[in-house]
Amino acid sequence: MTPLPILMRPDDIVLMKRAVDLTGKDERTLRNWNKQYRVGRQSTKSAPIEFSAPALLMLLHGDRDALELLRAGNRTHPSVSRYFDHLGIAK
Repeated sequence: MTPLPILMRPDDIVLMKRAVDLTGKDERTLRNWNKQYRVGRQSTKSAPIEFSAPALLMLLHGDRDALELLRAGNRTHPSVSRYFDHLGIAK
């Protein structure tokens, strides 16, 4: 079953270059993460992928529980909000 997309606000979004800098992972890994975990969105094949910065950090740290809470829309749960705080993003 394909996971539901993560709903993102404008401040949550990073493009590929920033996602690479943020995670230290290469573009291929990030594209694979997006396919597997749906931590980004791409409106058309030629459009850039917009990633959820908090979701990327959750994957980087192996925090699947926080990722699922974020996917459910729970931005204020302590396990989720710590990533927003770390990035300086409003919940």
